[in-house]
Amino acid sequence: MLQSSIPGYPKRQGKVRDVYDLGDTLAIVASDRISAFDWVMPTGIPGKGRLLTAMTKFWFDFLKVPNHFLSDAIENLPEAFHREELRGRTMHVRKTQVIPIECVARGYLAGSGWKEYRQHGTVCGIPLPAGLKEADKLPEPIFTPATKAEEGHDENIDFERMAAIVGRETAEDLKRRTLDIYRKAAEYAETKGIILADTKFEFGRLPDGEIIVIDEVLTPDSSRYWPRESYRPGGSPPSFDKQFLRDWLETTGWDKASPPPALPDDVVAKTAAKYREALDRLTG
Repeated sequence: MLQSSIPGYPKRQGKVRDVYDLGDTLAIVASDRISAFDWVMPTGIPGKGRLLTAMTKFWFDFLKVPNHFLSDAIENLPEAFHREELRGRTMHVRKTQVIPIECVARGYLAGSGWKEYRQHGTVCGIPLPAGLKEADKLPEPIFTPATKAEEGHDENIDFERMAAIVGRETAEDLKRRTLDIYRKAAEYAETKGIILADTKFEFGRLPDGEIIVIDEVLTPDSSRYWPRESYRPGGSPPSFDKQFLRDWLETTGWDKASPPPALPDDVVAKTAAKYREALDRLTG
């Protein structure tokens, strides 16, 4: 399902999720859309929305952190949502005031962090030891916030800029929570033969001021997962996320400035298989 349509409820469509305003709460429908390089692909990944929803629900159950999840039963939603195509891909959640920061935890040197390190020896302004290779494990996990962009690319920022945006007390609280959750999730993933290289969280504030985790958590869309058995520093390891899709796109000659090409059947199937394997291995 590439998009949903529920008449009578205001809808905000993100790259992957359709968010419906129910008044005091929200309904979030995870579609089968997939994005890369800030573009939504014209071809979906069948079943992806259900895999993302199952993964998020698993991690909420495991982590036991305050979060927005209420139910994944469509019967608990208004009658307009009682459709079988929405089952398994819809979450009923609490509504919050979204804190406009992507809270990123990195335990390994990869992605935009690796690019910055090669140029400056830092990640989001945090100095790192000299001589690290791509995909090396960091001496300790680091917190690297980014601004949230509705369109285009999130921008990595340093902690001081985050504090200026949300206040120092909130910034310190989110840094602590992000690293605590990352460490707990990474330790668990290791027991399943999976490396959680990095991940990002979003937080929101309830009307009473309490801050909780919102959106998806620890899915292959928001995290970099590597199989332990094939991990080798010095390059970009095989992954359970959409890196496979990104790598294929890099071979097509696409300029990343115009609409992306349709995905061939084998790329769709292999991407779906990677998402499925990540869920199966992590949840048993």
